[in-house]
Amino acid sequence: MLKALTKILRAGVLAVLAVLLTVPPANAQVRLDITRGRVEPMPIAIPVFPGNTDELKQMGKDVAEVIAKDLERSGLFRPLDQKAFLQELTSLDVQPRFADWRTLAAQALVQGSVDMQANGQIRIAFRLWDVFGGQQMEGKGFGTDAANWRRVAHMIADLIYSTITGESGYFDTRVVYIAESGPAINRVKRLAIMDQDGANHRYLTDGSALVLTPRFSPTGPEITYLSYFRNIPRVYMFNIDTGRQEVLGDFPGMTYAPRFSPDGNGVAFSAALNGNSDIYSMDLRTRRMVRLTDNPAIDTSPSFSPTGDQVTFASDRGGTQQIYVMNADGTNPQRISFGTGKGRYATPVWSPRGDLIAFTRYASSDGFFYIGVMKPDGSGERTLAQGFLVEAPTWSPNGRVLMYFAQAPNGGRTRLFSIDLTGYNQREMITPQDASDPAWSPLSP
Repeated sequence: MLKALTKILRAGVLAVLAVLLTVPPANAQVRLDITRGRVEPMPIAIPVFPGNTDELKQMGKDVAEVIAKDLERSGLFRPLDQKAFLQELTSLDVQPRFADWRTLAAQALVQGSVDMQANGQIRIAFRLWDVFGGQQMEGKGFGTDAANWRRVAHMIADLIYSTITGESGYFDTRVVYIAESGPAINRVKRLAIMDQDGANHRYLTDGSALVLTPRFSPTGPEITYLSYFRNIPRVYMFNIDTGRQEVLGDFPGMTYAPRFSPDGNGVAFSAALNGNSDIYSMDLRTRRMVRLTDNPAIDTSPSFSPTGDQVTFASDRGGTQQIYVMNADGTNPQRISFGTGKGRYATPVWSPRGDLIAFTRYASSDGFFYIGVMKPDGSGERTLAQGFLVEAPTWSPNGRVLMYFAQAPNGGRTRLFSIDLTGYNQREMITPQDASDPAWSPLSP
């Protein structure tokens, strides 16, 4: 029943119609320069979206709240207190009194509405205003089923974010992760999924088989993951919207961390075949498997570059576990992590922008784990987060934010956190149970 309902809701979203409002967007005067380090959050006013029935009024309030929370969580915006607003915007036809909004020091204003259409769908519309310039920067309307109001709110937040920052948003996305419960010696691990703000949480597996390392396809609603069904490691592909699951392969020994290629037509993973862990790729259309590394060392955790022509991976072939980059066919492997005394590196993952590789590092000198980034040639290494145990970074689809999991000392809780690429704005992602190994989806189509 849950799978069927989810399929209906997601299908309904595909029917969303976006149309430009009658006032064309002007050249934006309000811009956030996010190329610097720490950015002072922009004050933005987001009044309740008015509706003409009690149900639509509540929906308008909820839509404005989701938009405000999305923008606030990014660390780049500071939504103003609605109680301080001097003007009530009762419809999109009401012209903002910009002097009133300037009094509140608002630099941007979001004006919206929620209406019922003749076909039974709702229409959620908004305008984004430059308060000081008195000009519209963006405006769109969305027609959809009432059940999809939350996704439309995320889409509006993405449009506001992209208009003001100049880069794509990441709010209309989902996160799949491993939900953990039970004692340490008998841990139950289930696949779980939620929106990037924690809403619409649900479990994808029942916990009867151990599951590990879920990863999203860049082109659709599929994820790949590793499961130990009857203690046999298998790589699965699972369609989140339909619930359809298929086995990509049975592998004797141990298999680790499957990841999709950028076109979604292949996966790369490490497998310990004949007692040695190497990197393999598989074409999902033909199921043809190709061995990419052939080394007596442990090679693991492959991740494709956004262009698909290179793969980064972790290997101890140099004596300690470090990060390497090779061509997608396995040729020309090059070590890129050399930090003096900086310890062991693991879980490399290429940024969607292609400019950075995120990683986990363990420093034996202080006993801490670190989440960091470096350029694909190994230069520019920076630390973003540290702790007793922090691991498994995953990128937002715009390459601006990382998510990872952290465990407290002495068997404490395992939780998800996000952090800005600059190392600021760390936020906990609230989950019903302990959580590990997150994977961020691309923007929903």
